Amino acid sequence: MAPSLVALLGFGALFLLIILHVPLAIAMMIVGACGFAILVGPGPATALFADDVASVLGSADMAIIPLFLLMGSFAGAAGLSADLYRFANAFVGHWRGGLAMATIGGCAGFGAVCGSSLATVGTMVRVAHPEMLARGYAPHFSAGTIAVGGTLGLMIPPSIIMVLYAVLTETFVIDLYIGAIVPGLLAVLLYFAAIHWWARRHPVEAPRGSRSDWRARRKVASEAGGVITMVLVVTGGMYGGVFTATEAAAIGAFVAFLFLVLRGKFDAREFWRMIVGVAATTGMIYMMVIGASVFNYFVAVSHVPEQLLGWITASNIPHLAVLALILVLYVFLGAVFDETATMLITLPFVLPLVIGFGYDAVWWGIVNVVVITIGLICPPIGLNVLVLAGLLRKIAVRKIYAGILPFLAMDVVRLALLLLFPALVTWLPGTMR
Repeated sequence: MAPSLVALLGFGALFLLIILHVPLAIAMMIVGACGFAILVGPGPATALFADDVASVLGSADMAIIPLFLLMGSFAGAAGLSADLYRFANAFVGHWRGGLAMATIGGCAGFGAVCGSSLATVGTMVRVAHPEMLARGYAPHFSAGTIAVGGTLGLMIPPSIIMVLYAVLTETFVIDLYIGAIVPGLLAVLLYFAAIHWWARRHPVEAPRGSRSDWRARRKVASEAGGVITMVLVVTGGMYGGVFTATEAAAIGAFVAFLFLVLRGKFDAREFWRMIVGVAATTGMIYMMVIGASVFNYFVAVSHVPEQLLGWITASNIPHLAVLALILVLYVFLGAVFDETATMLITLPFVLPLVIGFGYDAVWWGIVNVVVITIGLICPPIGLNVLVLAGLLRKIAVRKIYAGILPFLAMDVVRLALLLLFPALVTWLPGTMR
């Protein structure tokens, strides 16, 4: 049987197993091992599990994941997300739509200590949504703002999905974090522009808040000073080469734990629940990476990526047109699967094409994250929206999507800018090498 046909059947089998609710990690292991056994032999296929398990368990980059998960859990329990939200609100809350901008700023800040989109949504909905409703904001617009702000948990370093991309592509994770700075800031600014536009067109749905005086601003700044310092130390230390990403994650988790204790919010049962939750999430991610690694070997020996690149080159299809089609596929997959599954399934096929076109792996990693975040808020099954609808049962899903539309337009603008101007991602990492 031709290797390309085996790969095609394997990809179909993978989707069938997913539809049958087989866990993604197990599905990728089964398909990858069986496909590799058909193309290379059963002995080498069996050896994959020993080699890949040892490689993943011994990876220093993978150790970042449980540490950043701990940092996010401790920070949320210590109330640091509320500090960030109040800090942002004190400075922009008096603008028209300012409370929504403060929500975006709070999501960005919490994303810097969390690294997860769903965790950011789950935390900020408790902090921001009641405040926005109390100030007269339309429920669908406030919900849409939180759903979109949650995507910043993936864009603002440290991002867990960027760690996974770095491990699977053997890319330096700090390069990805540095490359995400400009796109992350661009996302915040474009979301502010969307809020400003919406507030001008629908002033009743996004009213002005009261202006905080400088005394109140200094007070909230002092309350948020600790978490802001923690973020600056962790990220600045990584970017400045003071310590590695793993060391930064460990320091961040320790400092967040100190906040939890010093603020008197430590509870033994809640602490144990957080530890168990982080352990379960970490185990799931490790299993998925092992499964993706086995599946990658199968795709590599099938030589399908090289054949696709050769076919595209021979057909003279413009590279931007191919990338546009890939990105549309990502949006569709992101609306069906969670962000990790979307990336793990497609990376073995897509990355060789992108590298073959002459693009940088760091650039594609950031573009990959951006388009996956779009899928998280895109109809009909945006995961952020469904989670938010479950938490806010009185707001219909279609209403939340209505509140997302102006932000979705800005996401398309941001993605187009990154495609047309790759230097928005690659310039900053290049200056620091």
